[in-house]
Amino acid sequence: MSFGFRVFGLVLIIVDIILVIVDFSLSNGSHDVRRAMESVSLVISFFFLIDVLLRVYVEGFKVYFSSILNIIDACIVVVTLVVTMIYAFTDLSGASLIPRVVTFLRSLRILILVRVFRLASQKKELEKVTRRMVSENKRRYQKDGFDLDLTYVTERVIAMSFPSSGKQALYRNPIREVARFLDTKHLDHYKVFNLCSEKGYDPKFFHYRVERVMIDDHNVPSLQDMLWYTACVREWMAADSSNVIAIHCKGGKGRTGTMVCTWLIDSDQFESAQESLDYFGERRTDKSMSSKFQGVETPSQSRYVGYYEIMKNQYNRQLPPQKSLKIKSFRIHSIAGKTQPVIINISLIKLINVYMRNIFDFFCIFRFFQNASHAHRSCIYLIKNTVKNCNIK
Repeated sequence: MSFGFRVFGLVLIIVDIILVIVDFSLSNGSHDVRRAMESVSLVISFFFLIDVLLRVYVEGFKVYFSSILNIIDACIVVVTLVVTMIYAFTDLSGASLIPRVVTFLRSLRILILVRVFRLASQKKELEKVTRRMVSENKRRYQKDGFDLDLTYVTERVIAMSFPSSGKQALYRNPIREVARFLDTKHLDHYKVFNLCSEKGYDPKFFHYRVERVMIDDHNVPSLQDMLWYTACVREWMAADSSNVIAIHCKGGKGRTGTMVCTWLIDSDQFESAQESLDYFGERRTDKSMSSKFQGVETPSQSRYVGYYEIMKNQYNRQLPPQKSLKIKSFRIHSIAGKTQPVIINISLIKLINVYMRNIFDFFCIFRFFQNASHAHRSCIYLIKNTVKNCNIK
């Protein structure tokens, strides 16, 4: 069901409860007003009955009623519908009804208030819809009472989004549910790899079997980190044939795909980087929902998978020999107002920051020419040091 549908359901529950309260407060109210409120309440009751029937049809009878919350929800819907129908189709103003019967029928109306317990069910459904909306058409695990943004890339490799807590758990994988899934399916035989440099969580949720590879969002790991990661995975996988790995970044796509594909190459499941990238995209994308590609799309991430293929095949899983390079020019793409790539001599750049191995290595400051764009000429740069020769290794 859609996000809007769930929000609409929550609003109807609140409206129905208000109608009951107003009905009891108007002990001597107009007959027409009462009938109008009863009609609205009856329509709401039928709406929720249809809602339950549709969910049973979509999820299947056994799956839907395997949840205690769903059973309670269905009972509330049926009971409140029956009570509403009795109250709506019984003329309480009739002289033939004795006072006790009138009191009893009016008291039945109080049962409508149990619909407040439906809010718990609606909250859960709203969370599910929100998570599906955020995960888009990434393949989800929806079996055995689980509904997680999680994909088995292979039988022993799991890709997923960030295990979250607090407010983020409303739209991403709740960390307790992820832990329950892993403990249910792979108890004592899983290791989690967190690729997010920007955030972490308490490793106790996963019995302290959590490794971290610090990668910035939309960026790549260092080649050294890739070698460490594959060595760690090889050791874990070799320890027991039942061992699996669960890899995640924030959305379980770019950084996750990079490292999953790296392992697929290292373990000889694929020979080329492109084959592994295509396979990951195929496994992570749920084409039944949309054709939008959910694989690795950032060019640098795809290139680094290719770099690892070279390190494995040509350098026996060792870093390639270091080379000293001298920067002569930069090719800058997509400058505002420019339709073609522009090659700019380094003398046009006022300040260049060069980072190597996550350490700030040096600054390069160059002469600034007036034929640069106005946007570049108007920038203010912080000058810290002057380096004449800019060699990088």
